[in-house]
Amino acid sequence: MRYLNGTRDMGLLYDGSKTTTSCVGYSDADWAGDLDDRKSTSGYVFQISNAAISWRSKKQSCVALSTAEAEYMALASATQEAVWLQQLLSDLKSKPTGPMLILEDNQAAICMAKNAQYHGRAKHIDIKYHFIREHVASAAVKLEYCSTEEMIADIFTKGLSVVQFTELRKMLGVSYK
Repeated sequence: MRYLNGTRDMGLLYDGSKTTTSCVGYSDADWAGDLDDRKSTSGYVFQISNAAISWRSKKQSCVALSTAEAEYMALASATQEAVWLQQLLSDLKSKPTGPMLILEDNQAAICMAKNAQYHGRAKHIDIKYHFIREHVASAAVKLEYCSTEEMIADIFTKGLSVVQFTELRKMLGVSYK
């Protein structure tokens, strides 16, 4: 409540000077962040004109056996949102001109999504998470690496220092009115 009271004069600022309406997503996960059941938290955010239009933070339904698996599950959730947003933008007559970009800070998760070959270390991952491979292969989404320092979705997955939180909040497009 104190945070909400202290941020009453803040809001999302969409940069009108940007001529692009391209949507960019950020996907992240912590690994075994819940100390009671060791489940991870997934988080994603999608932006248009440098401000958030869609975001989510949710505890994963199963325990991930590695950081890459936790990130891959988060990436699958972000891909589902990307597909939905592509359809929404198309319905609004603002159809994306290319694949929707999703930035991820775990290279192993990106590799699992891009490489359809058998992965001995990933064979235990549930089939529903391989949904992402289909959308990468069909060029509906494009995955790129993003450094952890620039991973905006970190704000949805873990506790941060005040300085880091303030910087990520600014990168989300949240500013004073």
